[in-house]
Amino acid sequence: MTGAAVRDPTETLAVHCGSGFQPLSKYLLQRIECCVLSLRADMRRRDFIAAVGGAVTLPLVARAQQRERMRRIGMLMPYNANDPQAQTRNAAFLQGLQQLGWTVGQNIQIDYRWSAGNIDDTRKYAAELVALAPDVIFAPGSAGLGPALQATRSIPIVFALVPDPVGSGFVDSLSRPGGNATGFTAFDYGFGAKWLELLKEVAPNVTRAGVIRDPTIASGLGMWAAIQSASPATGIEVSPINMTDAGEIERAVAAFAQAPNGSLIVTGSALAVQHRDLIIALAARYKLPAIYYDPYDVVAAGGLVSYGVDNIDQFRRAAGYVDRILKGEKPADMPAQQPTKYELVINLKTAKALGLDVPQTLVARANEVIE
Repeated sequence: MTGAAVRDPTETLAVHCGSGFQPLSKYLLQRIECCVLSLRADMRRRDFIAAVGGAVTLPLVARAQQRERMRRIGMLMPYNANDPQAQTRNAAFLQGLQQLGWTVGQNIQIDYRWSAGNIDDTRKYAAELVALAPDVIFAPGSAGLGPALQATRSIPIVFALVPDPVGSGFVDSLSRPGGNATGFTAFDYGFGAKWLELLKEVAPNVTRAGVIRDPTIASGLGMWAAIQSASPATGIEVSPINMTDAGEIERAVAAFAQAPNGSLIVTGSALAVQHRDLIIALAARYKLPAIYYDPYDVVAAGGLVSYGVDNIDQFRRAAGYVDRILKGEKPADMPAQQPTKYELVINLKTAKALGLDVPQTLVARANEVIE
């Protein structure tokens, strides 16, 4: 070669291989001895730098892929998989995840278990999800959270629509849950008095109320006790109606409707979602004014009035807590949050069918009126 003196290419190699000409097998799929890369005298410097530079980027790609590993979410759903209301809630949860950068099949895998309100199936499915070792479990409602906590005290759990999680023993306190579960509460038991007041306002002649509840969950028992305690102030005598299956509900409501001036209070639970259409039909058949916990969906389907939290919003917000846990936060340090928004929905068509004249003052307070 003529002209300026050419630098020994092994000097360039030494810069990139390290002192002693160490091999680059750390970066490449197979061992490459430095002598292989010692380069012919006519190799251009920029080609050599590009070759070694490309090798060095491989560990960066590997680390990026590791950071984007597939995460796993277990969904313990105490609802019927085909129920439109349950699917609407699930869609809100998935939308919340997607807005935070989580996409099913790309960076998260979701394992669903739908128990249709059956407590034995819920317990079985909780154990199945725990065996899959997910990064976090989402368990809405007391019917989902209770079995989930029985199945694991180590896997993080996010809940939604759970009334009184402190009184039920699910968390130590709202501000410092202290265990492996946190999330969003549905209401406190003071709701019982509110339902009675609204029922009396929409149907002044009511003197009796059948309280439809799930007796297998803590909130079903607690809400019944709260309603029973508040009833004397409203002049409404209350009786419990247990939800275990459709047949029992139908028999109990039919028996309750034999006496006049009756009404129904339908407390929130997975079984209330499961048997929503049946309860609405029974209320219409026996001319019973009924107030429901679940907002909008029930009233849109023919229920008279509902007062409760925005269920869709709770599922969307729960996705935010799942996101925070997937990014390293601990449930014990994440406050369980109370609802800040309640919705009153009235169906005037149903009121007319029952012969009720809903006061305009109540209509004016409603968040939604169906005519």
